[in-house]
Amino acid sequence: MSEPLRVGNCSGFYGDRLSAMREMLEGGPLDVLTGDYLAELTMLILGKDAMKDPALGYARTFVRQAEDCLGLALERGVRIVSNAGGLNPAGLADRLREVSVGLGLDVRIAHVEGDDVRPQGAELGLGDAALTANAYLGGFGIAAALREGADVVVTGRVTDASLVVGAGIAHHGWTPTSYDELAGAVVAGHVLECGTQATGGNFSGFRELFRSGVDPSLPLGFPLAELAADGSSVITKHRGTGGAVTVDTVTAQLVYEIQGPHYLNPDVTTDLRSVRLEQAGPDRVAVSGVTGQAPPERLKVCVNELGGWRNSVELVLTGLEVEAKADWVREQLAPRLTAASVTWSQLPTPTADADSEEGASVLLRCTVMDPEPGPVGREFTAAAVELALASYPGFTMTGPPAQPTPYGVYRPAYVDRSAVTHTVVHADGRREVVPEPTEWSTVDDRAGLRPSPYPAPADSLNRRMPLGTFVHARSGDKGGDANLGLWVAHDGTDAAKHDARVTWLTKLISPRKVRELVPEARDLEVEVYPLPNLGGVNVIIRGLLGAGVAASTRFDPQAKGLGEWVRSRVVHIQEGLL
Repeated sequence: MSEPLRVGNCSGFYGDRLSAMREMLEGGPLDVLTGDYLAELTMLILGKDAMKDPALGYARTFVRQAEDCLGLALERGVRIVSNAGGLNPAGLADRLREVSVGLGLDVRIAHVEGDDVRPQGAELGLGDAALTANAYLGGFGIAAALREGADVVVTGRVTDASLVVGAGIAHHGWTPTSYDELAGAVVAGHVLECGTQATGGNFSGFRELFRSGVDPSLPLGFPLAELAADGSSVITKHRGTGGAVTVDTVTAQLVYEIQGPHYLNPDVTTDLRSVRLEQAGPDRVAVSGVTGQAPPERLKVCVNELGGWRNSVELVLTGLEVEAKADWVREQLAPRLTAASVTWSQLPTPTADADSEEGASVLLRCTVMDPEPGPVGREFTAAAVELALASYPGFTMTGPPAQPTPYGVYRPAYVDRSAVTHTVVHADGRREVVPEPTEWSTVDDRAGLRPSPYPAPADSLNRRMPLGTFVHARSGDKGGDANLGLWVAHDGTDAAKHDARVTWLTKLISPRKVRELVPEARDLEVEVYPLPNLGGVNVIIRGLLGAGVAASTRFDPQAKGLGEWVRSRVVHIQEGLL
């Protein structure tokens, strides 16, 4: 049996810490270093880059990291796998070869392509106006490149977890039907893909980490996985780096931006209910028990289209009668606003008798969107500015008027695998087509919905307290949908009380309760899926973010703070659980 593969991560998004690649290479032993640079919004950004210059379309920060670290990676025998190729993996591979030659290095660079289906968008039913249209590929192309000796593999739109899955396939020799092993690698890849979110970043239990001795001033370390031949893994980080790896920090990432209990990847369907976590030592969490089955028959496609132009102004209202002031300025602006879409933010209540002007003030935001720039440009901003001396008392804005900016609309689509030619271009220029699976999954998560609400007791044995009293949360975006993971904290309580809390949480959180906690969702479709092994539930709020991050006018367009808001909501908690 092969030795565990030690695979790390040095990027969770396009814009992550530039020094992370060197930190991971110097911090301790690694076999493979991965970097995730892509998201739905990133594909839109890269699409705009490619419109200006067809030679671009990849994550340029990755080139800067490679210039700094290629020699170090070769010296240490660490292979690099990244999806930084974005819309132009061939262009990135060529650019890296130039870097390699300039550094006097002999680096074997391969790339994976075939995800771009925009050229056949019309015949696939994707329309002909897409700025980007990329199918999510799996890990077998990466594995083929590594088996042929590539030092660096760059890809286009593979799934985030595929970076780790491909490395695991190459190292352990898994086949397309090694479902449990592949599923275990998907879980490890999902934990690693967002970088420091697995080591304490964006973690609702951050205060407990600091109380336990974690240094809040030390930059969080990036995670790594020791991936075994059976698909199990240990999530850890380099010694001496900031943050921590605990069951809760790993759970936080596991429930991030997932859908139902079955996590659909191009190579395998992973049952998230099977995942078991155990603290195996300081900064070491063992992941085991993961099961998988055949992958889905169709591939998901990320489609981005240019939706038009947008702009906004943010007005400051101070002191008394803010509601009346807001009503007046809305009535003044309404006749001047000609944009196709006009959205006003909700008006909060200022602090009574505030001891600072800022505390006595609230913000009112007007966002406009239109297919053309005119109605959201000077025509809009001038209407607001001209009210400076002619509107409510204390009229001011948080900043000067801005120019309109283009926005994109994201939508998911699905295509038959026959529409995609998953191709590896090896370091020597040879092209290899990756064969598709021959078995398909038929899982239906929606059959597992729990529509019945849990009646909150109202007797004296219950107290009204924030849900976050002992519940952690992590939230994010999936296109226009919001994902919300809730689970019971591992806070040192005995196993019996922890299990009782889990039972309470899974009964409490129903679609009806979610709509109560999140009034914005009252008219939206809500799905709730129990994840008992993880001690919690996953919630999907369909359409909360509109047409996706770039087009959303919501205060928190990526739903990053949704979980913390829900934790602050007051619920009935039984005395015995406290």
